[in-house]
Parts: sequence; C-alpha cells; structure tokens
Amino acid sequence: MILGVCLTLAATLGGASPQTVFIPVERFTLAWMHSIEKVRWEEDYAVVEGAEPTQTPVLQALQARVRGSAAGMEPPPDARLRDGWYEYTPQIRRPLELRLTRSIYTADYDWCTHGQCRPMSDWLASDGDITLLRPCRSGPPGPVDQPAPGLSPTGQVVDPSLPPAKYPSATQNQ
Repeated sequence: MILGVCLTLAATLGGASPQTVFIPVERFTLAWMHSIEKVRWEEDYAVVEGAEPTQTPVLQALQARVRGSAAGMEPPPDARLRDGWYEYTPQIRRPLELRLTRSIYTADYDWCTHGQCRPMSDWLASDGDITLLRPCRSGPPGPVDQPAPGLSPTGQVVDPSLPPAKYPSATQNQ
C-alpha cells in the first residue's frame, strides 16, 4: 500500500460518484497568497502510517511560515523571524482533513514537493468551493481507506514526479 493524500471536491460528496484524486506523497507543502494582503503563507505536512496497520494514515502538520504580518494574519506568539519569514509550529498537529477554500477570485493553492511548486489545479480542477485533502493510501479497497484509485471508476492516480511547472520552490524568498 502506498501512502499519499486524496483530494475530493466537497460539493460532489452528496453525489453518486465523487471524483477523488490520489497523490502518492509522504511530504508536501501547501502554499498560498493571502487574498487581500498578498503575502505568501506556507504549511509543511507529512503523511504517516496510523498506529495500527488497519488504521487510516495520519496527516501531520510539521511547520508553517508566513512572509510577513498584516491584518488578520499575525503570526502566533511563538513564531520566530528567520530570513524574512515568521516560522512556527501549527497548533493543530494532526488534522483529520484540510478544507481548502479555492475561490475563483484568488490564485489557487500551490502544491509543492521535491523543491518544485505547481498549482493544485494541476491535480484537481477547482469548482470554486471547498476541496477536501485527507491522508489515504492506494491499494485494494479496505474498510478504512477510499477504494484504490486504479480500481475506482471515479478515481484517478496522479504522478507527482511529472516534470515541474514554472513555479518557484516553496522555500525560495519571493
């Protein structure tokens, strides 16, 4: 079984066959630009095995950075300024899932792995609403995880090793 994340458009969850995209990855960074202040925000995550082999994998928040502070986005008190970034450890260390708002009025999230960033829409097109990101694994269907994307009529496997797009590394100064 391969660890990774599953992306699903929340609006399709009530429907008969929601599209789920599996991305095989154990570490990644989500990055975005604050819609009003135009300041970059980045969060690093890992996907790890659950305590038992039959348990769902766990999403771990490792570190977060914000490229400044402004209205509504002040870094927490424990943040440390380093090379222009306020770095800190997120308070919620093991979120069950991430609810990513993907508005048509703002740039999409950047999905960053191996020092390269690409818009999340390269993996799953936005419907202008919420995209759910949760830890999962591929393989034969089981009681805990989604059906394997390769076996599901609605799922799709995405290869994160595709040639990088023209986006800078998530850790480069901007």
